[in-house]
Amino acid sequence: KTELIKPRRPWKTLSDVELATAEYVDWYNHRRLHGETGHIPPVEYETNHYRETTKPQVTVTT
Repeated sequence: KTELIKPRRPWKTLSDVELATAEYVDWYNHRRLHGETGHIPPVEYETNHYRETTKPQVTVTT
């Protein structure tokens, strides 16, 4: 991500860039709070979404 890579250059090694990118992606997908999703991390929002949309249907027989 540009917002990570450009401000912190020059990078010493490619491994440093790869590790920083992996850490950023982990934060972005799992820990950042997102206003459009009720200020919860995206992974939590996605988990809640799938939990709600995959609930078993209740069938009533008479």
